Amino acid sequence: MTIRTILIALPTLFAGWIAVLVFVGLMTDAAPASVVLFPSQSFLANLPSDVSIIGSSRVSVTLVSDQPKFAGALYGSGAWVVLPAGLPGCLPLPKNAHPSTAG
Repeated sequence: MTIRTILIALPTLFAGWIAVLVFVGLMTDAAPASVVLFPSQSFLANLPSDVSIIGSSRVSVTLVSDQPKFAGALYGSGAWVVLPAGLPGCLPLPKNAHPSTAG
């Protein structure tokens, strides 16, 4: 394998992984929470009333809600990238945060 092959393969693998997570978030409600990457101030101001923020950082915010098709609603509110959180193999929920106690 050459360096050029690695430089092409790694970003492609990463983009594919993100695409699968976005697809899972949009097609199922299996994840107990969602992570929004790069949330804008207008997005945060327009969150639906039934959404709870259970964690945040400089580049993301972790949200929970009982509404169906939650990821689609977040995209409708202006999110750029929504990933599932809390599933095995996905982004973990913040420490001491559990969707049943959030809100």
